[in-house]
Amino acid sequence: MRSTITRIDRRRRGLRASVAVPIVLATAIALVGCTDPASSEPAAGDEPTVEELFDAVDNASPTSERVDALTDIAMHYYWNGGDLSETEEEFFQGVTLHGDYDVVAEAMRQAVEIDPHDLDLRYGLASAQLLQDDVEASLETLDGILAIDPDAYDAHLRAAAYSSASGDDAGAAEHVAEMQRIDAERAADDVAALDSAAAASSLTLNEDVPADLPEQGHAFVVLGYALADDGTMEQTLIDRLEVALDAAEEYPESTLIVTGGVPQEGVTEATAMTEWLVEQGVDEDRIVPEALATDTVENALFSLQLAADHDVDTVTVISSASHMRRAITIFDEVADSLGPAMGLDVTGDDLTNVVAMDYDSADEAAEVTPQEQLVIYRDLLRASGVWAFPGLQR
Repeated sequence: MRSTITRIDRRRRGLRASVAVPIVLATAIALVGCTDPASSEPAAGDEPTVEELFDAVDNASPTSERVDALTDIAMHYYWNGGDLSETEEEFFQGVTLHGDYDVVAEAMRQAVEIDPHDLDLRYGLASAQLLQDDVEASLETLDGILAIDPDAYDAHLRAAAYSSASGDDAGAAEHVAEMQRIDAERAADDVAALDSAAAASSLTLNEDVPADLPEQGHAFVVLGYALADDGTMEQTLIDRLEVALDAAEEYPESTLIVTGGVPQEGVTEATAMTEWLVEQGVDEDRIVPEALATDTVENALFSLQLAADHDVDTVTVISSASHMRRAITIFDEVADSLGPAMGLDVTGDDLTNVVAMDYDSADEAAEVTPQEQLVIYRDLLRASGVWAFPGLQR
């Protein structure tokens, strides 16, 4: 799947320093924390307060400043959350907020209201509505984009994906037909990718390490899981590492790529995983930490680049059973669409999996819920380069 969207560069034009500087500073500190496990977490005072964010939405300010302030609010709540009762009472009067994603959606809705011609803002609103599990509202927002620009390929692509995920095959087919009309070559790639997302429901989840993996040129990619606030690993991640340890012992020549970069107390998932594996007797020279990824899409993007750098030909993904269908779909998309650019010899056909079982039974694990199917399609698009919030967040 290839993306040709044009992203608007939302540079801060005149935003007050009290808002813009803390955002940049907090981001810089967070990035240092991803690459340097010894660095400390950002101090509370480094992040903008809710009041500072909303103060920037000033009706006496230029349009660009108000829109930028609202998108800052959306991204702040997307990543950090906040006090919903205070936000509801002080800033979104008359809007009932049930979770942080409600703030994201309301901020994007107001941004669209201020600048209704900006299609990227509308795409962001559609993504926020999807985070709220409101597929119908998301599709209506995409319909609004198509009312402005009937040839908006990405709107048709997103609508085809969301319609497929929600079981509306007829609606998906209509949007696919429009994609083919607008760009037949790109549509061929995208339809194949959408088909792979649909096929994820039939993926075999392997509880045992495959017995026929190559002895050379192979890597196990172990996907991280959010650390506790004190930087220790949750049981979910330890379960994945237990599987990785068995795999490492069965294939002593294989590389282990451990991926996860969200720091807690200066420790990234990759660092914690590396230390655990070494403590269990795995040679540290076999382990390649990937300490920048913040989600599954970035796990795939960054770890497959490392696989290419280490001359890996085949990859086995290790994660929880509840996560594997989405993970394999994403890895497949990244390998097939970006593999040549990465210098990667791995294709989707070269991917295998081993799961840490987090269901009560194999039968339960085989069931794909509508919510899981929707997230698979959503992250397939993100992995292909179609940003959820164009210019703001992949």
